[in-house]
Amino acid sequence: MKIVNIHEAKTHLSALLKLIQDGQEVIIAKKGKPIARLTEYNQKKTPRKGGQLNGKIKVSDSFDEWPEDIAKSLGIVD
Repeated sequence: MKIVNIHEAKTHLSALLKLIQDGQEVIIAKKGKPIARLTEYNQKKTPRKGGQLNGKIKVSDSFDEWPEDIAKSLGIVD
């Protein structure tokens, strides 16, 4: 674990990020008091599952029918 002050963290950010990638933890301090901890970000990748809304959504039978005024303006119906 490495402890750095804010100014040092801003000045040497790239080097600190390299330490984090190597598995170390970095603590940022202000006036000697720790205020933040930097650690490697590990995003959890969980497989997506389909069918979560199966049976919860109903599509109307007239879903794909145009309203009469719009159908006339588009020339779909006379």
